Amino acid sequence: MFPTRCTLAPRWLYKGVIAASRSRSESTVSGVSDIVTGILNDVRSGGNAALDKYSVKFDRVPSKRLTATDIEACMKKCTAQEISDIKYAQVNIRRFAQLQRDSMKDVEEETQPGVILGHKHIPIKNVGCYVPGGKFPMIASAHMSVLTAKVAGCDRVVACTAPLPGGEPGRMPHTTIAAMHLTGADEIYMMAGAQAIGALTYGTETIKPVDFIAGPGNAFVAEAKKQVFGKVGIDLIAGPTETLLLCDDSVDAEITTADLLGQAEHGYNTPAILVTTCEKLAKDTIAKVEEELKLIPTAETAMVSWRDYGEVIVVDNDEEMLEVAEEIAGEHVQVMHRNWDFFKQNLRNYGGLFLGVETNVSYGDKVIGTNHTLPTMTAGRYTGGLWVGKFIKTHTYQHISKEASIEIGDYASRLCGYENFAGHKEQCDVRLRRWKKGYTTKYYEGEENQTLLSRPGAPQ
Repeated sequence: MFPTRCTLAPRWLYKGVIAASRSRSESTVSGVSDIVTGILNDVRSGGNAALDKYSVKFDRVPSKRLTATDIEACMKKCTAQEISDIKYAQVNIRRFAQLQRDSMKDVEEETQPGVILGHKHIPIKNVGCYVPGGKFPMIASAHMSVLTAKVAGCDRVVACTAPLPGGEPGRMPHTTIAAMHLTGADEIYMMAGAQAIGALTYGTETIKPVDFIAGPGNAFVAEAKKQVFGKVGIDLIAGPTETLLLCDDSVDAEITTADLLGQAEHGYNTPAILVTTCEKLAKDTIAKVEEELKLIPTAETAMVSWRDYGEVIVVDNDEEMLEVAEEIAGEHVQVMHRNWDFFKQNLRNYGGLFLGVETNVSYGDKVIGTNHTLPTMTAGRYTGGLWVGKFIKTHTYQHISKEASIEIGDYASRLCGYENFAGHKEQCDVRLRRWKKGYTTKYYEGEENQTLLSRPGAPQ
């Protein structure tokens, strides 16, 4: 499981059936690629008709852009408490996103006499935000994507989600719609799945395409985002939720069990892992999980995730715990440990870090202010999660004086020549002929040309 760590010997007291046979970077879902390819191709060529065909097939109703009347109806359906809670969460998320935006500074500097270099942070114009729906309508994903894009300064932010399952077809998830509206979404659509990703990417007769798509989703949404990347930008490919607890003996099994099952209920394929230096805590947690699975209302999903993807690992010391955590590179990492600052300072591979028993993943998922769209399947090795910077492009620029052009041009001409790029070299030489006295070189010919032995046909 950990091939790069030959000297350490973590002990598994519990390992799920599937966890034992798969690598951590391997998807827990397979066989969706061809289905998604077909859906995307259909939507690309068929527009609204294809979008509605799949919307009816999977969500029972055609896609729909919500009108002001629809949105007003959703707002009225929300209780005062629901609106108050949504607004509280959005204040926190907006505040932190604004802190992130304020940290991104444009720069401009004279790096040498006559050479002005700089970069500008420019918001992406058209952004699509996918908000998961279905069995667990993800109200918080509206804050995390739409609101963050708005703080970034994106011109047009399109939001979409699925209608509610069961009951009368086409029921709108009123709290999710309210959250989208309160974040300032410019367009809100009832559409979901790979077909929604296709519509956002390629556009239809009535939906203008976007430049960038953000937001988590199921395996079909993740695969669709993967396949359209390049045509549009994406935030990341989010797999099933993961949680990793790093604990010493300062925490008890009631807490660890709640924190493991609190994420395991997401679906049937959620890795939930405890790594601890305390064998008693490990054994107590295993027993407590079994007890709680008899009580938790979402046991149908949580039980399967724990059975297949749960793990309890005992290590000898904090350094070994750190190395195991680095290998796992979990999406959510909760550190419930007397010396949690050690992990804050030294852990490098993770999605989001939750330090101390006082906080937990649910706070981050719903309300505290940090973004909940985070890297999974060990992607924390090379990327962080969704943040305001994902909706912003950083572009460089340059301006130089004629005097600086002569100095830079001399070097650039020779460097282009070393690579045998005659056209590149001429871009430099045409300026040097105008502004550097006596310079006569063109296409390697001239008194100031440096002979290039690597150039085909050059004298040996």
